[in-house]
Amino acid sequence: MQFHHHGYVSGDPRIEPAAGVGLDRPEELPEEVDVLIVGSGPAGMLAAAQLSQFPNITTRIVERRPGRLVIGQADGIQARSVETFQAFGFAEEITAEAYRITEMCFWRPDPENPENIVRSGRALDDPAGISEFPHLIVNQARVLDYFARFMANSPARMKPDYGYEFVDLEVDDDAEYPVTVTLRRTAGEDEGTERTVRAKYVVGCDGARSKVRQSIGSTLAGDAANHAWGVMDVLASTDFPDIRTKCAIQSSNGGSILHIPREGGHLFRMYVDLGEVPEGDNGAVRKTSIDEIIAKANAILHPYTLDVRNVAWHSVYEVGHRLTDRFDDVKPEEVGTRTPRVFITGDACHTHSAKAGQGMNVSMQDGFNIAWKLGHVLDGRAPESLLSTYSAERQVVAKNLIDFDKEWSTLMAKKPEEFENPSDLEDFYVRTAEFPAGFMTEYTPSMLIGEAKHQDLATGFPIGKRFKSAPVLRVSDTNPLQLGHQAKADGRWRIYVFADAAPAGTQSGVTELAEWLQNAPESPLAAQPAGGDDDAWFDVKVIYQQDHTAIDINAVPQVFKPQVGPFRLTDLNKVYGANPEEDIFEARGLDRSGVVVVVRPDQYVANVLPLTATAELAEFFAPLLPAHQPQH
Repeated sequence: MQFHHHGYVSGDPRIEPAAGVGLDRPEELPEEVDVLIVGSGPAGMLAAAQLSQFPNITTRIVERRPGRLVIGQADGIQARSVETFQAFGFAEEITAEAYRITEMCFWRPDPENPENIVRSGRALDDPAGISEFPHLIVNQARVLDYFARFMANSPARMKPDYGYEFVDLEVDDDAEYPVTVTLRRTAGEDEGTERTVRAKYVVGCDGARSKVRQSIGSTLAGDAANHAWGVMDVLASTDFPDIRTKCAIQSSNGGSILHIPREGGHLFRMYVDLGEVPEGDNGAVRKTSIDEIIAKANAILHPYTLDVRNVAWHSVYEVGHRLTDRFDDVKPEEVGTRTPRVFITGDACHTHSAKAGQGMNVSMQDGFNIAWKLGHVLDGRAPESLLSTYSAERQVVAKNLIDFDKEWSTLMAKKPEEFENPSDLEDFYVRTAEFPAGFMTEYTPSMLIGEAKHQDLATGFPIGKRFKSAPVLRVSDTNPLQLGHQAKADGRWRIYVFADAAPAGTQSGVTELAEWLQNAPESPLAAQPAGGDDDAWFDVKVIYQQDHTAIDINAVPQVFKPQVGPFRLTDLNKVYGANPEEDIFEARGLDRSGVVVVVRPDQYVANVLPLTATAELAEFFAPLLPAHQPQH
């Protein structure tokens, strides 16, 4: 955490100085906004939190509830999401209060006595070390609370506008504020009244029954639901030995349970198999009582018993897999003729079972993806064409998620005798660990993702996949750190320069690249507005092959030591050496001749280039920056 560069801070350093719209933010919802976010679920709150870092953009988030979410249905937090939380500054706090999944146990009918279940196997949750962050279980409401705190402490001083329900919208591309949104008050003295808000862009984060999706003429299509599950969050007394361990439980009668311990040490969730839904059921299965769900759970758990003392929440749902054909308001016949004005995220554009723990996680990445792009376009950093990449990138991710979830939910619903091998379920869980952890997303070449021409220079940073952190030592204060953890969700591009073998300051590929970045008119850094911080749009870091004791900080090129804040203080925190205990060059397959790794604001690797490829670096950024680049 960096502060004091604007002057001495005696209070909470997480509270950034107010700026732009945050200096005199109106309590009442304005008639005109740059971005209107509909829905304060995970996607909406992350998008709002990201946009709160852009103080010159008026963003408001409306929610039909009268206040904060009290009990959330989603609870699975994959490691990729915890990486994202790190960028928003609350990974450590939420990890401390969450339940951490380290193993999963598998239970099957006892071969000697099939009426009883026995533990048949265990699997580590992350045997390959996919991430340094854990797999967590924590209430969705707490996730939203942390994002609310982040946006309230950000320069824009953002907070949700509760008690507004989305009714409809109309788009007029020729208007300054093209999207006219009708809202209805759901709380307060004026409950039931309607009003309009004009916006430049609208982001629909309003769930599976999304009215924003309906307003742009998009529909969810896919498989009909045919299997029902009862889900309950309960406090109970039980002799089941793995009650505090994640479990997949299969019984001889064909019923199964996915068991998830919850945060706090006592609460747990069970997804209880209610069987096939007969044709013509017309939703009758959804009336299954909590007593019936508990009885079914006891039958599956035999010879163990479950004495439920308190029910925090329960529901019945039918597994269905649906996806929209587009995630924005540009119809197929309009592609290439206009840029989108309305976007949909999360359950509004993809629905699936809850058992893979993916809904909240994928939805948050939807919000992250669109928010920084809107920030760049509205802040004058990028052309509107950038917005067309949102639907193209996230629709593929959602399709892959649904394909995975179909396989997982089908396996969970199988009877034991239907498996060719009794360990099939366990084997699938281990084999596919990277997908549910959130790390299989791999964006394909586009204006944001370069071709993998030089991938062999950095085999551990695949282009299109998230930037996987590794240990380094910061030269200025000798602290061992995770490199990826130093990237905040502030909307900036990251340029990581992994040095060649030459000592800092001596003539080398690094010094020549640094000179070009600092002074060349075609350098992406030249696009930054004059008068601001040297690293306003680009966070440029250097990682030397030597350890920190062999690096002279005064010899390091100036571009890696930017001047920041009103006092023009030198930031020494962007210079690193390799950690001898775990050399990042070895760990990430980095070529010793040096390599540049470009990372997007949402943590995905955008390009890998040699130190000498300044022309390619300029060519990559040219379409992503303002056409006329002001010089310092």
